[in-house]
Amino acid sequence: MSGPTTLRPGSGEPLTGGIIAAGEGSRLKRDGVRMPKPMVPIVGVSLIERVVSNFVKAGITQQRIIFNEDDRECALFIRERFPNLDIHCIVKTTRSSYESFWEVGRQSGPGLILMSTVDWICPEPAFRRFVDQARRCCQAAIVLAVTPFVADEKPLWVTLDPSGRVTAIGGASGDVVTAGLYLVSGAVFAQAPHPATLSRLRDFLVWMVDRGVPVYGVIIDQVIDVDRAEDLQLAETLLKDSAS
Repeated sequence: MSGPTTLRPGSGEPLTGGIIAAGEGSRLKRDGVRMPKPMVPIVGVSLIERVVSNFVKAGITQQRIIFNEDDRECALFIRERFPNLDIHCIVKTTRSSYESFWEVGRQSGPGLILMSTVDWICPEPAFRRFVDQARRCCQAAIVLAVTPFVADEKPLWVTLDPSGRVTAIGGASGDVVTAGLYLVSGAVFAQAPHPATLSRLRDFLVWMVDRGVPVYGVIIDQVIDVDRAEDLQLAETLLKDSAS
C-alpha cells in the first residue's frame, strides 16, 4: 500500500459508523446460547442495540451494518428500533471477518469510518474517550482500540512503541490486545487486498503493519469481548460496576 490517506482529526469531519455483525457466534452456540449473537442481551440491552446507541451518543447517525443471511431478522429489528437513523443493513453471509470489514468499509465512502465488531462491551465514557483520542491521531491510517485486560480464548496481541504506533501484531504476547473498535480512513479500502486473498481481519491488520502503514493504538482500560457464555456475566458486572 503506497501513500495511505491518514485520518484528519480536528477537521470536524463527521464519522460514518460501520458495524460487523455477520459472525455465526459459534462459541456462544456451543455454550447453549441459541439466539442470534447480535441479539444477546447485556443488562437488558442487545449487543447490536448497544453499539448503535453508543454510536448515536457519539454523534454518528449514518451507520452501515452487516448481518449474515441466517440473522436477517436482526436487520428488521434494528430498522424498527431506530427508524430515524440513516442505517443501511447489508445482509450477506461472508467467508471471513475481513470480508465483512471490507464490505462495510467499501460501502461507507472515503471519509472517516468508526468500525466496530458487535461483541465488545465497555463503559460508555471509555468508548467516548477512545473516539476523541483516536480522532486526534492525525498521523494514523487506522487507530485500534486496545486493552491490557485479556479475557479472550484467542486474543490478538499488539506491541506499541512509546508514541502509540503499532510495531507488531500477533504472536503469543505483546503489550495489549485488540478490543474490536477501529477508526479508519475510508481511503484505505481503495487499496486494501480483496477478501479472497486474506481470511481474517487480523491478517489484514498484520498486512498493514508489515507494509509500514501507520497503525496506532489507543488504550481502553477494560473491554469484554463477548464470545462465550461466561463472558456474559463478566460484561454485566463491568457495566453495573461502572454505573455504580
